[in-house]
Amino acid sequence: MASNLDYLDPTLIPLEEKVKAYLEAEEDLRKATVEAKSLPGTAATEAQANAAFEHRPATGSFDQHADEVEQRIQNLRDDLALLRREIIGMLPTRNEFVKVNLGYGPSRVGAFAVEHGPADHGSREPHYELRIVH
Repeated sequence: MASNLDYLDPTLIPLEEKVKAYLEAEEDLRKATVEAKSLPGTAATEAQANAAFEHRPATGSFDQHADEVEQRIQNLRDDLALLRREIIGMLPTRNEFVKVNLGYGPSRVGAFAVEHGPADHGSREPHYELRIVH
């Protein structure tokens, strides 16, 4: 019975916090990606409205929102890659799940070796994929 409560181990708290940050960053990336995909429709609507009122944007002005969204997406991808490496480094084992407490009962996180692709055939270093079950 004690093994079912392993996920409450206080030494796992830093790992749990890192996994929560990773999941939040994933959600932010999803939202930013949706926003980026909806930008062309928004820009077209604004252009149509401007044309209807024969209104031109001020000279030298341009829409920075699309660039800001793309920059935010790139930053989130970089953050996710860093968090992924940190989480994998914090895991006590490889190729098996570790139970963690993400606030709603036992969840699982693990690093599992994946097959190397054709480009990686010269490297003997295993590549690990982060898997989170919550």
